[in-house]
Amino acid sequence: MLGDRVLVSTKGEDAERRGGSGIVIPATVTMGHRLSWGRVVALGPAVRQVVLGDRVLFDPTDRPEVELEGSSYTLLREEEIHAVSTAQQDPGSEVGMYL
Repeated sequence: MLGDRVLVSTKGEDAERRGGSGIVIPATVTMGHRLSWGRVVALGPAVRQVVLGDRVLFDPTDRPEVELEGSSYTLLREEEIHAVSTAQQDPGSEVGMYL
């Protein structure tokens, strides 16, 4: 990875979801302009805000995709990430999201 590039895997993120009332919404339903979550699997040396394993929120439209060893990945610049959800770092800290 070069510069501020981030390689994101969306595997398992595009499954069906539940609406507020508990109704199951299939993954094939499109609902206007919707952002997607993905997991960071590789970083360039100039990336400062995310680390490997973070879940990131991004706009999936018109983003380059690459297939490596049978898996599909999305290539982003760090500035194209809208939010980051980090895993719990230690027992005393809380899981957090930051913009």
